[in-house]
Amino acid sequence: MSRNDVQTDGLNVPILNGKAHEETEGQMTLTVLGCGTLGIAILSGILNSLSSNGSSQPSPSPSGTTTPAAQQEDELPSRVPSRFIACVTRDASAKRVKTALSSHLSSVTILKNENLKGVQQADVVLLGCKPKNLKDGILREPGMREALRGKLVISILAGTPIESLEENVYGPKTSTEKDPFAEGRCRFVRVMPNTSSLIRTSMTVIADSTPPLSPTQSTLVTWILSRIGRVVNLPPYMMDAATALCGSGPAFFALMLEAMADGAVAMGLPRAEAQTMAAQTMKGTAEMVLNGQHPALLREQVCTPGGCTAGGLQVLEDGKVRASVATGVRTASVAASRLGRGEQGVNGPR
Repeated sequence: MSRNDVQTDGLNVPILNGKAHEETEGQMTLTVLGCGTLGIAILSGILNSLSSNGSSQPSPSPSGTTTPAAQQEDELPSRVPSRFIACVTRDASAKRVKTALSSHLSSVTILKNENLKGVQQADVVLLGCKPKNLKDGILREPGMREALRGKLVISILAGTPIESLEENVYGPKTSTEKDPFAEGRCRFVRVMPNTSSLIRTSMTVIADSTPPLSPTQSTLVTWILSRIGRVVNLPPYMMDAATALCGSGPAFFALMLEAMADGAVAMGLPRAEAQTMAAQTMKGTAEMVLNGQHPALLREQVCTPGGCTAGGLQVLEDGKVRASVATGVRTASVAASRLGRGEQGVNGPR
């Protein structure tokens, strides 16, 4: 490595006049290994963000929010992805990717059953396959270890800790092993976005890394994920709960929204209007909470003594809606952990 380059644990960044300088002779490539629903959503969010802004500089999500790291110019990555590879295993999946990203196909290459090729061409890898695919050996394909060498790998696998990912590539870690990242290994980082990535309103959680990511890597990860919504950092042991809340959360909220619309339809509202009204009401309530309003205080403000809201809430409390929702999140958290261990039938009888 020349003295004019700096190795940043997976990102070779040129140095010009003492400062990291944007690569001008080559593109940064992001490969999505297992490009399913979330992978498509993330790619779409990044591509739409870059397209709407006309450059690689951060632009706010539709909700008007970006993370502080994305807003501070001195923390922008020296390079950002401008070329994208989507790796899939079926024709139907390839068609889905092509349809979803139809307006960006000049920047996207779709590879079917060519995972190794996709990783070889990548600077950054987004691991988006199902957890069970780890057990099937997606990271143990011949040549994969060499292809991953020195690269940054962002994992969105539910319930799968970094240790499991590293063991799949390099085998069990020994107690006498030196710092692996100084020897050219890839660097894994665990994150959990959700399907709202598609419209750039995701709530994405980034697990703290040990040892910490380099500043270059950390800034790049935050930049990529802040293209699709809000970002928070949490310790690794909280990731299963975060998966249940943020990853499974859209399905839980959709069920509650649907139930509210059903009730309104039963009382005479047209289905389309009821669904729109329920969705807008949920969105407005969420925005008030994000702006600092505590949910309990918000509920009390709406609930006048002897009013219709009080009567409705009493029925919900009698039906143990609060307890059922909380239990659902806890159950999903446990299931995420079991899925990460490669277990099957995690939602069987308890």
